[in-house]
Amino acid sequence: MLSRLTTICVLGQESMNVLSRIVLIILVCSCYLRVAPVVQAETPDATFRVVGYYAGRTIPVDSFETEKLTHLIWCFGQLEGNRFSIRTAVDSSIIKSMVRLKEKHPSLKVMLSLGGWGGCEMCSDVFSSENAREEFAKSVREVSDYFQTDGIDLDWEYPVVRGFPGHRYSIEDRDHFTELLRSLRVINRPGFEISFAAGGFTAYLDSSIAWYEVLPYVDFINIMSYDLVHGYSIISGHHTPLYSTPQQTESTDHAVQELLKKGVPSEKLVIGAAFYARVFKINVPITEGLYQSCKFDHTFSYKNLHDTLTLGKYELRFDTVANAPYAIQRERGVLATFDDENSVALKTRYARENHLGGIMFWQLYDDKFYGGLLDIINRSK
Repeated sequence: MLSRLTTICVLGQESMNVLSRIVLIILVCSCYLRVAPVVQAETPDATFRVVGYYAGRTIPVDSFETEKLTHLIWCFGQLEGNRFSIRTAVDSSIIKSMVRLKEKHPSLKVMLSLGGWGGCEMCSDVFSSENAREEFAKSVREVSDYFQTDGIDLDWEYPVVRGFPGHRYSIEDRDHFTELLRSLRVINRPGFEISFAAGGFTAYLDSSIAWYEVLPYVDFINIMSYDLVHGYSIISGHHTPLYSTPQQTESTDHAVQELLKKGVPSEKLVIGAAFYARVFKINVPITEGLYQSCKFDHTFSYKNLHDTLTLGKYELRFDTVANAPYAIQRERGVLATFDDENSVALKTRYARENHLGGIMFWQLYDDKFYGGLLDIINRSK
């Protein structure tokens, strides 16, 4: 650099005024470029999961914006004896169509799921046996290898606590569930992803799972932070709120905070959004519809949400404490509780700001083909 500056100094004063400035600028810039660290543009965390369950049978899965998913979970396989079973040709065809999506979206993970509400009648009995657990895990590997899927999601509703009416449950389910996950991890190939759908309510969080013991075996945990007011509820409330209220403890945030206290790493927690509404008939003169005596009436899909609320002459509300929308129809005395564009954006932001593993939803079939809640998640994250 000094030799160059010396050369510059022998030039005439007039030229010096112009040339020196140009050369010095070039030299300083070139020196800076040689020593300055490279700063890369900030990109979204590649580990943030967007997980969609899919139980649709009449609409092809590729009709939806699946490129905005990281994980797509087919629902549901069942137990036949001790083995994991895909029962029909229609189900097999759907799974194959999901796997074909990876030709366009190679990073997409396609997983199979066991159980669902009403689909795990024999889980407590079967998984009480070590031999049965191993046979199940081997059958999961066989089925997954056949379809070339990437993992298994267990949707046992529920170990230890009451789930579907008439289904057996026992205190021993807690340890058996851990051993089931261990068998799946040992028997399946490296890179095979394992998750489970966890109830978002306090009784499940406190009793159903040995949280610390399951951590080595699972990649992520899907918190069903919906149906927190459900088909058997007698007092109305938000079925999928982000935050608790003085009248309702159960919420997405409540479940997350409880699991963090139990030592579950935040990056393994995936919170849930509901792509459907629950409607309750209020048994007393309706005020705001929340926290009143009720009876569950029906559900409807998000894709029909705006038409249903408009045609049904609902009054739309937003609870700024729960960060949850709801609507009431005074003439018929009904309450609708749901997620919408605003609440899903807030849940996605919550997941990012709290360094969670992602957001999931039930289910893709209830979304719009384009510009629906999946698109809101994609833009919000």
